[in-house]
Amino acid sequence: MKRRDLLKLISLGGIALGMGKTAVASAHKQKRGALVLSTWYNQSLTANAAAWKILEAGGTALDAVEAGVQVSENDASNCCVGLGANPDREGIVTLDASIMDHRHQIGAVAALERIKSPIHVARQVMENTPHVLLVGSGAQAFALSSGAALEPAELSPHASKAYKEWLEKSKYAPEINIEKKGGPLPPGDAAAGPFNHDTIGMIAMDAAGNLSGACTTSGMAFKMRGRVGDSPIIGAGLYVDNAVGAATATGHGEEVIRSCGSFLVVEFMRRGHSPEQACKKAVERILAITPQDPALLQVGFIAISKSGDYGGYALQDGFDYGVMRSAEKTEQVKAEYRLKA
Repeated sequence: MKRRDLLKLISLGGIALGMGKTAVASAHKQKRGALVLSTWYNQSLTANAAAWKILEAGGTALDAVEAGVQVSENDASNCCVGLGANPDREGIVTLDASIMDHRHQIGAVAALERIKSPIHVARQVMENTPHVLLVGSGAQAFALSSGAALEPAELSPHASKAYKEWLEKSKYAPEINIEKKGGPLPPGDAAAGPFNHDTIGMIAMDAAGNLSGACTTSGMAFKMRGRVGDSPIIGAGLYVDNAVGAATATGHGEEVIRSCGSFLVVEFMRRGHSPEQACKKAVERILAITPQDPALLQVGFIAISKSGDYGGYALQDGFDYGVMRSAEKTEQVKAEYRLKA
């Protein structure tokens, strides 16, 4: 064998060996790559822990996100998720939720009343009906037929207080970053204050490398009767493409709907952008097209790529999210933002 051919053979062998190492490293990362993200750090602490318990045991991302956001839904002190939340301007709590798995299966409910866990109903819509979205009395009837109980119509103490205060002026003036202030309250604290809106959006990757997401909210406090935001709309408040990544949104739902925000984030990742870059570009799209004064708006996105990278970005300062990659703790990430002072 000529020396040149021998060197070529050795070189090819080195390349093959390097490829083998890369494949092993990639598989190792995939095996240990389970993680979960959710919007707003203060509520992510308990929600992520519930999701991680399932992921750590080898469960699916779908089961994890459902269990995770249910923690917020079932927390009666939460101003803006679940039945303890602030009502619409008629004094009625209405709930929206959506869920999506790695096989493009989707389910959602909107304007759901007196049902404790809208995310569970959304999953039942996904798995047990030919439809993807049920609303209002039809969603409630389906939930009851599926075994849910009809909960009392009374407002929680903190929601009742906030509603009475709102009625004094009946002024609809959403505040930015109210989500951060509107997370779970200390036990027994009825002084919720003038909270406006919140969402918990959660996305996760399991040990098999599959992605799923869930999004649930009571929407804007003191909203018009019948108003529905982005959270139950697949492609707006939530989107998952298992070949690319997953994204979810929080903030002013009208702007997220206007831009098909979460779908847009995933599409930017498809083009090769990192999760944070993709979230940033989606925020910039909102800024470019909104007819509203952006200074009065807040939108935040979080995303996970198929490779296991993650990131977030917001229109304004103040948005944070929680990331959990081990049983030790949820890490707080303060998102970068577009509008600078």
